[in-house]
Amino acid sequence: MHATFFNLPSFPFSTYVVVAPILLPPVSPPATSLPPTSSDDHHLYMDGVFGGSLQLLLKIMAVVVRSGRSGGGSASSSAPRNFFSYRIFVSAMFTLLFFATASVLFSSHPAHFSENSGMQTTGRAYMQRTFLALKSDPLKNRLDLMHKQANDHIVLVNAYAAYARKLKLEISKQLKMFEDLAQNFSDLSMKPTYHTALFETNEPLDEEVLRQFEKEVKDKVKVARLIIADTKESYDNQLKILKLKDTIFAVQDLLTKAKKNGAFASLIAAKSTPKSLHCLAMRLMGDRIANPEKYRDEEPKPEFEDPSLYHYAIFSDNVIAVSVVVNSTVKNAEEPWKHVFHIVTDKMNLAAMKVWFKKKPVERGAFVEVKTVEGYTFLNSSYVPVLRQMESANSQNLYFGAAKDANNNIRNPKHVSMLNHLRFYLPEMYPKLHWILLLDDDVVVQKDLTALWKLDMDGKVNGAVETCFGSFHRYAHYLNFSHPSIREKFNPKACAWAFGLNIFDLDAWRREKLTDKYHYWQDLNEDGGLWNSGMLPPGLITFYSRTKSLEKKWHVRGLGYNPSISMDEINAAAVIHFNGNMKPWLDIAMNQFKHLWTKYVDREMDYVQLCNFGL
Repeated sequence: MHATFFNLPSFPFSTYVVVAPILLPPVSPPATSLPPTSSDDHHLYMDGVFGGSLQLLLKIMAVVVRSGRSGGGSASSSAPRNFFSYRIFVSAMFTLLFFATASVLFSSHPAHFSENSGMQTTGRAYMQRTFLALKSDPLKNRLDLMHKQANDHIVLVNAYAAYARKLKLEISKQLKMFEDLAQNFSDLSMKPTYHTALFETNEPLDEEVLRQFEKEVKDKVKVARLIIADTKESYDNQLKILKLKDTIFAVQDLLTKAKKNGAFASLIAAKSTPKSLHCLAMRLMGDRIANPEKYRDEEPKPEFEDPSLYHYAIFSDNVIAVSVVVNSTVKNAEEPWKHVFHIVTDKMNLAAMKVWFKKKPVERGAFVEVKTVEGYTFLNSSYVPVLRQMESANSQNLYFGAAKDANNNIRNPKHVSMLNHLRFYLPEMYPKLHWILLLDDDVVVQKDLTALWKLDMDGKVNGAVETCFGSFHRYAHYLNFSHPSIREKFNPKACAWAFGLNIFDLDAWRREKLTDKYHYWQDLNEDGGLWNSGMLPPGLITFYSRTKSLEKKWHVRGLGYNPSISMDEINAAAVIHFNGNMKPWLDIAMNQFKHLWTKYVDREMDYVQLCNFGL
């Protein structure tokens, strides 16, 4: 196909360079169905491309030559024709250059694979990489990223190393500088001129020598001050840091002491008798003294020993707390006339307790028996290890001594009160009963409890709610497992339970002689080395593997120390327990829970109003 260029308009030269590729016919590679598969094939392929372009160029040049030789033209028309032929020739050359550049840019040599590489390089499995179709290897990208991170951290580490070397060099220079200063001062006084004339002579000092010595000293002092001023800031910061650390340690000591003092003050507030309680007890006792006939003791009622009824045991010297336990139980009982409350107190509060329940009889037909510890004559020092230990000098020093390092919890008056140890003598205190429910005086009953008497105890003696969760409240928390007697008999990971609501099978208790077991361990613990103070550790030992776990809803604890207990959990509970120092009858009680207790207080009792309970 021949192309005629003589009728082209006279465009600029650059235009022909661009237009030339458009005017030229397409150049096809050698006829082959597959792309080259080797380096030699690739070269042949490219030679075909260049060969086609060269053939096209030769055709163009032939056209130009024929056009130039065609006769009949005048001299005036021959010059423009030669000029246009020259421009066409240059355009063709630039076209050839364009193809050469394009072939380099848009093609590359295929990768060479060894025969053992396992990769196919024939057929359509071969893929030629060009600038138009790039495919990246994800592993290669990861490698590049890790390499970059490594290089970045190398730079960072080297920077810190350089800074550290600089600091080390500066410190070394400062050390050398200060050593030189000290040496200069020493050398100055040891100079023969000054040493002989000023320090080793008994003659009057030479003023001229002294003036020279003074000048040198002042010069060196000036230099020393300048050097110290330059380095003072960094040393001042170090001193400030040390002083700040000392201050922090001092504040921590003060905080620790304040916490201990606060805990001790809270213990005093919780365990001491509040003015209102003392007032109530005194007024009730005064009423008894003023009206002896009115409060004459009555004969015991047969219901007190009737095993077919629901019996409760409450041991306390707190009149108003006991009244709340009884009132809340009766008001929420379905058959209150079948409930019997056995209240045991000390001799000091016996009259007040009796007067209270005489003035305000329990409603709905429930029965209340009030007795004193001293009324159980078998509870004496010859039988009860705790009473016997209280008579020993060591125990008296432990519980009542003034040692500064004494544990405040040991000094808790409840731990030396026989009222708390009565719980281990229930079968003997109530020999005709089969079941009894023990309630602490800081609980509130919110639901009927008679279902506890109908539980299948699986042969267990004690029914209680377990308190362990995770690693907390396990036996290891209460007992000393470094002692061989404890380590051999008990599992440190056994789950602990709580006093406060406990249903006891008294027949099973008697059958297994658990009171004797309690005595055995109390005798072993005479020196206090087997467990921490309190009633729970001996209870855990006595009823080990003999406790039936109750559902959590029967007994919710913590209302005397834990403000985060949800009201949903509290409302669903049968019994809520104000264990902790913030008892509901104290000023330090938590306000969000106090109303749960105060609603069962008999506000109509005139002595409650007179004693200013602040309800």
